[in-house]
Amino acid sequence: MRKMLLRLKQRSRAAALFVFAASSLAYLPAAVSQSAPAGPTLPVKTLTAGMHRIQAEVAATDASRSRGLMFRKELAPNHGMLFVFDQANVQCFWMRNTLLPLSIAFILDDGTITNIADMAPMTENSHCSTAPVRYTLEMEQGWFAKRGITAGKKITGIQ
Repeated sequence: MRKMLLRLKQRSRAAALFVFAASSLAYLPAAVSQSAPAGPTLPVKTLTAGMHRIQAEVAATDASRSRGLMFRKELAPNHGMLFVFDQANVQCFWMRNTLLPLSIAFILDDGTITNIADMAPMTENSHCSTAPVRYTLEMEQGWFAKRGITAGKKITGIQ
């Protein structure tokens, strides 16, 4: 009986370890996971900033907003990530596990940019909106400045 209980415990431990290891794979960055699909897995929306077109992955869930652009090694030209929140609040971002330098625009419901911040990679410095916003748009660092897009300008196509 004792041997039978010992074998059952060992099998339970092995099964628990397998379940833990398998579930942990979901949290690995795409570059590490061998079975991760290539390219974006989030919906993509076309936005405009003046005459400039943007292809933005849409992060509208807690999980996708938490992951953001972490672990990405590159961002295609004129591509970014639009973060959509349920309600307007002061939104703050940091760059933990984010390898790329980014610029972030904080955007009101009507598409008006309240402020833009440049964010250094792999840091935990907070970058916050100056007003309650429902949207933020991350692009490669300097993207907004190179195109003369500043606070007060509008991003269209968000809604």
